[in-house]
Amino acid sequence: MVRGAALQLTHSQNDLKGYIYIDFPFSSLYGIKVEFEYMMYGGTGGDGLTVFLFDADVSNFAPGGFGGSLGYAQRNGQPGLTGAYLGLGFDAFGNFSNTAEGKVGGFLGGSSALFPNSITLRKGGSGVSGYDYVIGRMTQNPPAGAEDLALDVQYRFPLSSGGPGTQRVTDPNAVGYRKVFLELEPHPTGVGYLVKLEMEVTTEAGKPRLVTIFPGNAFPYPAPQNLKIGFAASTGGSTNFHEIRNLIVQVSADEALQTPESIDISDLTSCAGQENQFYIPEEGILLPNENSVMRCLQLYASAEEIEAGEGDVCQQARCLEQNRVLVLPEGTFTAGDEPDNFAFFPNEDYIGEEVTIYYTLTDSYGKTSSGNSITIKIEESPEPIRLLVAGQSEPVDKMEICAGESVDLEGIGNEVYERYEWYKDGELLAGSVEATYTASEEGVYEILGYNRKNCPVTSNQVKIELPDLPEIEIESPIVGCVPGQTLDITAEITGYDTARYDYQLTGMGRTFTNDELKSVGQSGEYEFRVKRKSLDCYSEAMLIEVFVQEAELTIDFDFGVKGSGVKDETGGGVFPDDEIQFKDLSDKSAVEWEWNFGGGGTSQAKNPTHVFGKKGDFEVELIITDQYGCQERLVKSVSVTRSYRLMVPTGFTPGKEQNATFLPKHKGLVQFELLIFNMWGELIFRSEDLQTIGWDGTLEGKLQDAGVYVYRVNGLATDGEKVKDSGKFRLIR
Repeated sequence: MVRGAALQLTHSQNDLKGYIYIDFPFSSLYGIKVEFEYMMYGGTGGDGLTVFLFDADVSNFAPGGFGGSLGYAQRNGQPGLTGAYLGLGFDAFGNFSNTAEGKVGGFLGGSSALFPNSITLRKGGSGVSGYDYVIGRMTQNPPAGAEDLALDVQYRFPLSSGGPGTQRVTDPNAVGYRKVFLELEPHPTGVGYLVKLEMEVTTEAGKPRLVTIFPGNAFPYPAPQNLKIGFAASTGGSTNFHEIRNLIVQVSADEALQTPESIDISDLTSCAGQENQFYIPEEGILLPNENSVMRCLQLYASAEEIEAGEGDVCQQARCLEQNRVLVLPEGTFTAGDEPDNFAFFPNEDYIGEEVTIYYTLTDSYGKTSSGNSITIKIEESPEPIRLLVAGQSEPVDKMEICAGESVDLEGIGNEVYERYEWYKDGELLAGSVEATYTASEEGVYEILGYNRKNCPVTSNQVKIELPDLPEIEIESPIVGCVPGQTLDITAEITGYDTARYDYQLTGMGRTFTNDELKSVGQSGEYEFRVKRKSLDCYSEAMLIEVFVQEAELTIDFDFGVKGSGVKDETGGGVFPDDEIQFKDLSDKSAVEWEWNFGGGGTSQAKNPTHVFGKKGDFEVELIITDQYGCQERLVKSVSVTRSYRLMVPTGFTPGKEQNATFLPKHKGLVQFELLIFNMWGELIFRSEDLQTIGWDGTLEGKLQDAGVYVYRVNGLATDGEKVKDSGKFRLIR
């Protein structure tokens, strides 16, 4: 039952959905009665709200789509409500009763038209399937052709209580008041329910009236074994505030339910000055209703208090907070978190006396037992007992021990205790009945001492810990690349903390402790351990290799044009398209090579080749790395000075096997023009072919006279440089 202030499901804003469900399952065998007031107001008329039932056993519950789906049905590919069984929609805008947004079925055989002011029942579904239309009724002016779907004219009313600017209506005599009475009565066939829906509405001030929407229509679909009930509301392009209040949920077939039964309890003993825990024995509880569970235990000072509340239906069906705690002169009773247990803290002034209270049990259908008594005797508690670590005079909260070690615990107090009980982590240590106990496992220990009245006193707790050592990962080997340097091993230890831990490194005939690890200078294998300051046990040894260079790495390389070894102008110069061979001359311990050729291009080969492709001075860098990751770097300059080469012969001998044509040899040209002139300046030969064989000494097929001739070369180098050359040569016959 929810009374008083309203529960708001949506604001008057676009594209919202809100929901709530009662997270308490009930059997589907008996049906359900629901009554509540709703408020739908203050917006532009959309969309509406639903009452829904769903399978109580589903997990990961989620509502359906917003807008016309009213938080229940699927919407344009969005899944509908999880585990849905039934959804009753109060739809102001008119989309819940049509096929819009992917819904299945609706008014007029499945129309996509709007049907405002409609109350529609849809069945269950899963994901984007189902949620089919079952029945519906329009409460206000129907469109043409749908008159048979509407209430008779004298019963009609709008579902919302007002448009923009209106306020919540809670007075039954005020215009706009709406209250719903829904009953799902088990169907006579045993499958599904008969749905009866009535509404109290006020459309004229001071004249509330009851309108029947569904008089008992069949909903013939098998229900899950257990159900839960909830409410959803949504808006879309149009808006409204959607609220509910004064909710009452009851079993429909109430006459078929029986009240739980319990027994009188009179053999309990409590101990003064401490909290005592008790349970209602399982054999003393009878829950006759199918699938019912116990919801709560309620406590009363007298049987008359129970009788006084029997006439209040709401009180019968509810677990009232005020009945969970009962304060009497003899002490305080408190109902536990589980419905079959309670605690009693007796006052020491009543030692030797008895106290009697009364209790009821309420099951998941709201059925409450008639009431039974509990009688408890109050006995004297023993003197306090202290739990000490053997050999110590004061209690400690925590004790750390190493794995495989143990510690002796002892219970001491100013009382003759008849017996003892030891507990670890709240569990009884069977067979441990002496005042001392040897603990070798982690846990929280305590001892109970019992006096001759069988009343216990509980000691302080001592936590025994086998503390974890820090997880340390050290990359091995630890390397020093500078000959003779010392290494700081602590820099490799994450969370190095000598205030909490001791560190030890052993090897090469020495042992380093804590900050001594900052100056390790000898190569070799070492064992690393760590322990807590408070303990004597070290961790298992971790093997670490330490390496310090004995001599610096040497690095060098050479280079030259592949095949000729030319490296500078003295050898004829280096051309852009020359393939340069690089040769590593470094220390033999190098295992990796990283070349950077300056103008772009890299290599990881030991002896790579590279073509620079253009003139210029290039800083070539070589980085070598040995097996321990130590590196050296060297840079040398490579000068590419020539973009082309042109070699002109001084003469030729046409008709001979050798030197039969005149052709300047060239390299690095992308364009080439050869012109030949006689001594009178007449052009006698011309070619632009890079592959030409040259001038064969003829003109129009006739061999020319021996003598001196003039050549001219025009060309373009690979880097764009223009080439012009001219001179004389001799034709020899």
